[in-house]
Amino acid sequence: MFKFLIDRLKAQPRKIVFTEGTDARILEAAARLLKDGLLSVILVGNVDEVKAAAAKGGFDIAGAEIIDPDTYADMDKMVETMVTLRKGKVTPEDARDMLHKGNYFGTMLVKMGVADALLGGATYSTADTVRPALQIVKTKPGSNIVSSCMIMTRDTGDEGLRRICMADPAINISYEDSVDKEGNVTVTAAQKLAEVAVESARTAKLFGIDPKVAMLSFSTKGSGKGATVAVSAEATKVAQQMAPDLAIDGEMQFDAAVSPTVGQLKFPGSTVAGHANTFIFPCIEAGNIGQKIAQRLGGYDAYGPILLGLNAPINDLSRGCNAEEVYWMAIITAGMAE
Repeated sequence: MFKFLIDRLKAQPRKIVFTEGTDARILEAAARLLKDGLLSVILVGNVDEVKAAAAKGGFDIAGAEIIDPDTYADMDKMVETMVTLRKGKVTPEDARDMLHKGNYFGTMLVKMGVADALLGGATYSTADTVRPALQIVKTKPGSNIVSSCMIMTRDTGDEGLRRICMADPAINISYEDSVDKEGNVTVTAAQKLAEVAVESARTAKLFGIDPKVAMLSFSTKGSGKGATVAVSAEATKVAQQMAPDLAIDGEMQFDAAVSPTVGQLKFPGSTVAGHANTFIFPCIEAGNIGQKIAQRLGGYDAYGPILLGLNAPINDLSRGCNAEEVYWMAIITAGMAE
């Protein structure tokens, strides 16, 4: 599954920053990445502490660059850049304090072009990864929100590796209209959900998935009523307009999305119904539960959450991750760099 990304990294070398340079899982993955020649690596932390942690674990990180925020030569420039980016929302003193934290420091390394990508979160929350990304790197042109997807794989034997994409299981609690101070709607809930669908489909392509996108609901083609049904139905239309080259359909129930018989019975004529491989959930509860059911009961391996909509590739690790997950998430993250 990762051949495309590995080939891309070999053709276009990338540098990734790990924000938790003393963590054993990070160090083991970094040593493997360096040995395989896939990435240049920056480890954030005190140089002596990082080297001691690597020596304790027997990890060869001789090829890595270790950067300590406390002694970084360009810290003044970094502080000035952050104050400008935050447009007066932080003082230089506040910015300096924030930049001595690995998550903010690493994000600024990406913003300033020192690194191409960032992977963090082995010891802190998703919010602590997303917050500095939103404040410093920000969303890319045309994106109104940051979202996430999971790439799920399962070995089916004779049929080979099955790959699916699920979104959004980690970032957006629900989808609601954004309004300005005068009460005017600036971004509709449907536009936000449509963005998730389009970004997820485009990310799925990186993993060899030919995306067939199902906008999931407890309703199929108007069979049920409710606020989430209306948003999913409208988001389908918006997504189809945003990306007419993609196969996107909905709203539909999960059985209609995956069973050709049920799909054509409930949604006749749809090219997605019965054949979906990219699933867009109407809220985080459904997405998170659905993804974990697939993982724990369906036997799927899960990669992610992969953050979507940002100006640069920044991804979040689970605090329960292992070195193997860190290794592959680093390849995913760096492989997303333009």
